[in-house]
Amino acid sequence: MSKTAVYAGSFDPITNGHLNIIRRAAKMYDSLTVAVIVNVSKRPFFSIEERVDIIKKVTADIPNVKVECFSGLLADYVNANRFSVVIRGLRATSDFENEIQMAQMNARLYTEGTETVFLMTDPRYSFISSSMIKEVATLGGSVTGLVDEYTESIIKTKIKG
Repeated sequence: MSKTAVYAGSFDPITNGHLNIIRRAAKMYDSLTVAVIVNVSKRPFFSIEERVDIIKKVTADIPNVKVECFSGLLADYVNANRFSVVIRGLRATSDFENEIQMAQMNARLYTEGTETVFLMTDPRYSFISSSMIKEVATLGGSVTGLVDEYTESIIKTKIKG
């Protein structure tokens, strides 16, 4: 039986912290789906199509990774696709408090015994958030080393507009 995992998030934009989690999770499971959440309550920096395209580009060298988008409850998406594992990244203890509540609620909603696996972000990236990247970049600061080179170039192009 193959182990299929999903790593869901808004990835607006994808950071080196996200990529670190993706690379590590891809080594642990037969297949990893990076699932970009369509969140209608947020005003994204990048469209859903742009985020999917960026993630496909920056993960193209990882053969067992695919990228999709979804809307609605994560549990519904997980159940419909029969994922074995849901990957969640943790940066700090404050992340854990939020993530454990979400994982416990989702565990009640999963139908196939799906497990949630928490991966600690590499300490080099523990302070990075997509929100911080957007703020720094739009105010003219450098995000070099916080996102991959391709994503950085797309951010700069978007800001120049």
